[in-house]
Amino acid sequence: MGRTVSRLVMKFGGTSVADLERIRRVGRLVAAEVAAGHQVAVVVSAMSGKTNELVAWTDGAGRAAQGIPESDDEYDTVVASGEQVTAGLLAMTLRNMGLKARSWAGWQVPIYTDEAHGRARIDEIPPEKLLKAFDDGEVAVIAGFQGVTRDGRIATLGRGGSDTSAVAVAAAVGGACDIYTDVDGVYTTDPRIEAKAKRLAKISYEEMLEMASLGAKVLQTRSVELAMAQRVPVRVLSSFVEPGEAPGQGTIVCDEEEIMEKRIVSGVAYSRDEAKITLLGLPDHPGVSSLIFSKLADANVNVDMIVQSRARTSDSANMEFTVGKRDAQRAVEIVRAAQVEIGFEDVAVNEDVAKVSVIGVGMRSHAGVAKTMFGALAEKGVNIQVISTSEIKISVLIDAAYTELAVRALHAAYGLDQL
Repeated sequence: MGRTVSRLVMKFGGTSVADLERIRRVGRLVAAEVAAGHQVAVVVSAMSGKTNELVAWTDGAGRAAQGIPESDDEYDTVVASGEQVTAGLLAMTLRNMGLKARSWAGWQVPIYTDEAHGRARIDEIPPEKLLKAFDDGEVAVIAGFQGVTRDGRIATLGRGGSDTSAVAVAAAVGGACDIYTDVDGVYTTDPRIEAKAKRLAKISYEEMLEMASLGAKVLQTRSVELAMAQRVPVRVLSSFVEPGEAPGQGTIVCDEEEIMEKRIVSGVAYSRDEAKITLLGLPDHPGVSSLIFSKLADANVNVDMIVQSRARTSDSANMEFTVGKRDAQRAVEIVRAAQVEIGFEDVAVNEDVAKVSVIGVGMRSHAGVAKTMFGALAEKGVNIQVISTSEIKISVLIDAAYTELAVRALHAAYGLDQL
């Protein structure tokens, strides 16, 4: 899967378009791709901080006080406007540079979504209008994060949704997707924690999906899912360079088969957005777990790590599970409300925890990955509270105070600073 493409979707996040000077730099990056012979569409986010401001305005208009749900369609109308401002400014900038360009709102493309306002999923993008724009030599500057329902209402895709917009547009027009952000690729871990972190030239879709879901902020999880399903070539690049300054930069997200050197572990991710909930004295019989997690699922509380152990008294058990911090108190309220029905003795919540994970497709065929992880943490005196695994990742829950120590220890233990 080469990088020589006739159609290219370029996506720029909020920090990349934070002011007019940065938008002009984006314009120069776009112009360089047009000059290289690509048919280009650009997907833009709102200027940095703008979406938060718009959300605050909706709260000020009474949304929070009146308990208006996040699925409110007028909320979407307000928060989607930030991307439209950016799209218009970039299109004007490109025109001033002598390029043929126009802005597109989500409903004009159209990007059809379901009706889950605030967290909508893309159903379909008919490509005909964009393909005509390409044929006319026009750069299509598309407002990210937004689409339109079948009945004509604006719908937004949730935080980070512009990544998903870009990948979906690339899939629709049969092109590649370059995601420009404030880093120059995907690293083995957060360079702010480990100065020896290395930029990966390539990473598999599966590894990127795990890293995104486990705390890495480079790409939004749904965008990676879509890229993997549609086999869209994705590259992560920095927007803080001028055209031609750093040839060959970035990280390519691709099929595992395209990576010549298979690594056992490709990266270490972490998330401080975790809370551990402990249920003490659960009845130890079939159906109890189903009852607990059904109630949480009905309230759209996402549960991650789960472990159950025997309690000291016979016929009872203790259970620990993790949720996002923002859902912690709501999860406690839900299980407390059902305490009599479930039959547990007490519930506790701990928000002073972090999840640290190692990810790599090489785990499928190599033994000893867990041994190395647990040994490295033990050597540093880091206690493991909960463990979860998949085919290509191992995650542990630890005390939040040890997050950076654990990340650095694991990064060194797997030789990631030697890549």
